[in-house]
Amino acid sequence: MDAEVPRKIIVDCDPGHDDAVALLLASTHPGLDILAVTTVAGNSTIANVTRNALGLAELLDITAPVAAGATRPLVANSEDDGFHGETGLSGVTLPATSAASPALDPRHAVDLIIELVMSHAPGEITLVPTGPFTNIALAVRREPRIARRVREVVLMGGAADVGNMTATAEFNVWFDPEAAEIVFSAGWPVRMVGLDVTMQALATPAVIERARAIGTARGRLLTEMLDAASPGYLKDGFPGPALHDVVAVAAVVAPELVEFEQAPIRVELTGTHTRGMTVVDRRRWIPRAVPTQYARALDVDGFWNLLLDAAARP
Repeated sequence: MDAEVPRKIIVDCDPGHDDAVALLLASTHPGLDILAVTTVAGNSTIANVTRNALGLAELLDITAPVAAGATRPLVANSEDDGFHGETGLSGVTLPATSAASPALDPRHAVDLIIELVMSHAPGEITLVPTGPFTNIALAVRREPRIARRVREVVLMGGAADVGNMTATAEFNVWFDPEAAEIVFSAGWPVRMVGLDVTMQALATPAVIERARAIGTARGRLLTEMLDAASPGYLKDGFPGPALHDVVAVAAVVAPELVEFEQAPIRVELTGTHTRGMTVVDRRRWIPRAVPTQYARALDVDGFWNLLLDAAARP
């Protein structure tokens, strides 16, 4: 990506260890310009994830506004699975902030998203949701014109194969499937960075040692996030934590790292065992002229080089 013309993005997130590292990459790489960080309930309560976002903004020198958004899903009463601990960033020390901090933008996240998209030229802003898609769904329902103005939505969520919350559903989609269905069917370009590729972005012990050797403030933050996220993954038999959300940012700034395939994508809302499933229609004889794509392959070595290079920046 041409660093002289950085891509303008809005990061909608629920930090979350991997959201935190996604913000590290997005705020450090010269190919991206963060216009706003918006928060949504998911990995933890809206108060916790907003507090985390404010602390991360301070640590990472993010000057874009941080705004709090949806406190719950559109329809269901989903709750976080506790994977990221009581605060959403268990094991990580952040600057002391609160959801009532004066650094918090007074606008609701949905209003801020709409204002930014409508005040910029069509095709100028990319939305990068890395939590449940409640804010994005509310924004496009409240102001449908943003669907024609957003350059694309590059989201972390879903899976063409197996889920992680259920056999078929990935967490971000499972948490608010109605919102996900709205986002996938809004008519704008959507690139789904799902578990099919994000589970390849595992921070093995060798990767963590590379991060530990960096020595910069960002390198130390990355190492702290990886160390804090590791126990849950090790307990489940993985060699290290998966940085799901970071792959979505990588797909924006270094699109050559992620291979996508065009396919219709819808969200199952009523299945007894499949609610929250992203149904990726991979039948070759179905017309491919759709605005949705799913990620099918990741350059793992290139991904880690991109992230570790970013963490090495002073």
